Amino acid sequence: MLDMKYVAENLDKVKSAIKTRSGSYDVDVVGSLYSARKELIKKTEAMKADRNRASEEVAKLKKSGGDASATIARVKADSAELKALDEKLSLVESDLKNALLNIPNLPDVSVPLGKDDSDNVEQRRFMEPTKFDFTPKPHWEIGDNLGILDPATAAKITGARFTVYRGDGARLERAIFNFMLDMHGKAGYTEIFPPFMVNRDSMTGTGQLPKFEEDAFAVKNTDYFLVPTAEVPVTNLHRGEILGENVLPVKYCAYTACFRGEAGSAGRDTRGLIRQHQFNKVELVKFTKPEDSEKEHEELTAQAESILKALKIPYRVVLLCSGDLGFSAAKTYDIEVWMPSYNRYVEISSCSNYTDYQARRMNIKYRRADGKTELVHTLNGSGLAVGRTTAAILENYQNADGTVTVPEALVPYMCGTTRIGG
Repeated sequence: MLDMKYVAENLDKVKSAIKTRSGSYDVDVVGSLYSARKELIKKTEAMKADRNRASEEVAKLKKSGGDASATIARVKADSAELKALDEKLSLVESDLKNALLNIPNLPDVSVPLGKDDSDNVEQRRFMEPTKFDFTPKPHWEIGDNLGILDPATAAKITGARFTVYRGDGARLERAIFNFMLDMHGKAGYTEIFPPFMVNRDSMTGTGQLPKFEEDAFAVKNTDYFLVPTAEVPVTNLHRGEILGENVLPVKYCAYTACFRGEAGSAGRDTRGLIRQHQFNKVELVKFTKPEDSEKEHEELTAQAESILKALKIPYRVVLLCSGDLGFSAAKTYDIEVWMPSYNRYVEISSCSNYTDYQARRMNIKYRRADGKTELVHTLNGSGLAVGRTTAAILENYQNADGTVTVPEALVPYMCGTTRIGG
């Protein structure tokens, strides 16, 4: 959430920045509600001061034996008006908060201007795209031929965009997220295993609500939601807390299943593991001092990249333009893995710096050495999307005979298995 005072006092600047994003947002309403709130507070405080003076006058009159009836009547009338003003102020503050919750973060000055993903800027690549001396198969066909991916049975027991993993498919998926957690743990990230359901305050804190409630899976007869990403429960670990400056940066990694109701793009992405309603993911979350968040963002992105480097899978990193930024993010790098059957790169991780946007929603601060408190900056990134990593391995490590070579780094996690289907 943006600072209400900053928005109200810099309306043109904020509107100009928001205009570079996709979608339309009502910034002017913040200015008008902020002004109304300011006037109500001024009027309320003046009336309370007047009431206090009148109460003192009543006490003096009673003590001296004078007639205080007129003053008492005025105090009662003022109290009734004050109650009405307080109720009006409460409504205005509620409307103001709701208006702010529906305005996205401001893009960082280093974010390139653009309308959509075609305007994203490539930063670097690792390895050249995988080449074969045969026509590569898509991962869903490989999985079906090997009997390790079974969307048909998943459709029977649940519905479309779910997959049953079987045998070495299940072992590979499990091996991947265990490998990721171990890698991140060695890099200083504390492992968290959070609940897979969160409450409304948690979803609001990270920015999923109120804007994206229709994409969330709500739990019937409760105010809980299935987690769309571990970012939600892990970032909310410190909601309402003041951290010590000496503990920053705080670094967490977490595995969860993730649940999303988004329709996604039509066509190829509706097949296989790329866009599922339920998928596994390992998340990286950081809490940092504001002056360190840019550096920590680069480090977090590099940490996510380290997984693909260890697995020796080609990828590239792109800097998202303003029109492709997520709602809460100020700056985002996408890591895109090479998918041979697609003949293009496909997103496998988004690493974002949210500056103080989420921290203001959740009231997460740190205490500086001088005793003053300040909002932290929050960052997070996929480290990585597990199902998409499985898909990338199946496609990039496939062999002409239909088998799949297990990446060397995963062999110990696969109980020594070096080839699936061999």
